[in-house]
Amino acid sequence: MAKTFFITGTDTEVGKTFVTRALMQAAAEAGKKVLGYKPVASGCELVDGELKNSDALALQAASSISLPYNMHNPYAFAPAIAPHIAAEQANEAISIHHIGEGLARMKETAVDWIFTEGAGGWRLPLDEQHLLSDWVKKEHLPVILVVGARLGCINHALLTLDAIRHDGLVVVGWVLNRVDPHMSHYEENAATLKQRIRAPLLGEIPWLGEEGMESVNNFIDIAPLLK
Repeated sequence: MAKTFFITGTDTEVGKTFVTRALMQAAAEAGKKVLGYKPVASGCELVDGELKNSDALALQAASSISLPYNMHNPYAFAPAIAPHIAAEQANEAISIHHIGEGLARMKETAVDWIFTEGAGGWRLPLDEQHLLSDWVKKEHLPVILVVGARLGCINHALLTLDAIRHDGLVVVGWVLNRVDPHMSHYEENAATLKQRIRAPLLGEIPWLGEEGMESVNNFIDIAPLLK
């Protein structure tokens, strides 16, 4: 059965999709058949009569086998707002059970690894009672943390790590992604994170700009995930 990793971030807009796609590409180059799963997405647009999310489409494109879009992204909402608010506006409930069923169907396919990308940060509400992290905890998924290198990232990273470990989950790796090219004292901040985070560093991605995105997997090392 396919092994599943859950990718979370220190905040929104820290490059989770960027990094997830890079992890998928690196795994594929290492001989793994991969799938990308984005259980919940907002900010979707109508494509051929179906709401689709650009992040989920990127994961679908990086997948080793062809599956219908809704298998990659079962919950898609148009407004670019918090998913639980978007779901309420659409008179739709986000079901942890349904998200789990979607992952189970993916595990039935002939792939080795599934990369599941969260939305926002670790404590993402799905409704008034449930968080997406509740589902990750229920599935007991190994977690990969994407740290967006910008002002405040040390605090955000350490708090997120504490929350993940408090939930009884293992952080199997982390990626430092420079999202702000003008960040002051980047090297010093990076050194502090490397000292404080007790998990394998899977990659340190410099500011690449739009033109460098296709080569991002060159900065990823999945060796620790192969153990």
